[in-house]
Amino acid sequence: QVQLVESGGGLVQAGGSLRLSCAASGRTVNDYTMGWFRQAPGKEREFVAGITWNGFTPDYSHAVKGRFTISRASAENTLYLQMNSLKPEDTAVYSCAARRGRVLATYPSMYENWGQGTQVTVSS
Repeated sequence: QVQLVESGGGLVQAGGSLRLSCAASGRTVNDYTMGWFRQAPGKEREFVAGITWNGFTPDYSHAVKGRFTISRASAENTLYLQMNSLKPEDTAVYSCAARRGRVLATYPSMYENWGQGTQVTVSS
């Protein structure tokens, strides 16, 4: 089981940037794949980006590809999401998640561990 704590959310104007962090701790952290999800008011939680903890090939949703970058610091067990060129439609609660296995997954139901989420608000 992995414990996850997100940070870095906040209020930013359209076109601005934010960097989210997800600190992970627990057993077998390196055997987990990690992902970022978001949920906006009135919408279902959706996949944003994912990466295997020991892998090197990230995956992104179409909505954020080219603007967001997922990365990791293995020695610190920390996952990052660099968000650039933010748009109002990016406004959501962003959560990091972890699942056992080395294959990337994009469905929330496939993840076992979740952080508490951090609010990202992008103003026009």
